[in-house]
Amino acid sequence: MAGAGGQRMASMLPHLLKTLGGRTSFPAANLPSQTLPSLRRAFSLYDQINLIDSVPEDQLRFQGYSDTGFTVNGVEYEGSLLIIGNLVTSWSPKSFSEITSDSLSMLKLIRPVPEILILGCGRQIQPVSPEVRQFIRSTGMKLEPIDSRNAASTYNILNEEGRVVAAALLPYGFSS
Repeated sequence: MAGAGGQRMASMLPHLLKTLGGRTSFPAANLPSQTLPSLRRAFSLYDQINLIDSVPEDQLRFQGYSDTGFTVNGVEYEGSLLIIGNLVTSWSPKSFSEITSDSLSMLKLIRPVPEILILGCGRQIQPVSPEVRQFIRSTGMKLEPIDSRNAASTYNILNEEGRVVAAALLPYGFSS
């Protein structure tokens, strides 16, 4: 049956080309002006399906980053961010050494508990202190320290999958 359908489609091709009048390019239909950061997974459905177009408008998405902040759903934020669910908050740490269990204490109050905390370390991945690791473990979350650019992309992918995820990010311009 697949062969018959393919032959039928091939037989319609000349008619389609004639209808289009030889046009070889077409205007873009409502494409965003900024490219969203993405973290490609080898041999996954992300190579075949564009999930970004089907994300609900009320779902948070990182759309860009700079040395001093981030763009989330079209709004530019300066400084560090803590994102949990649909809540974007300014986060007090200005350097990696200021990330402590106290600076993350809000995570003890969140229900449902996010499955993972993506920790954006700035320009480079930094070693996380045992105190912070133990604190995150005590909340029931897993910890993923990563550079802030890839942290934003990872957050987008996990959020698009419908997973409960939190992100704490220093601006990308931070480096040790």
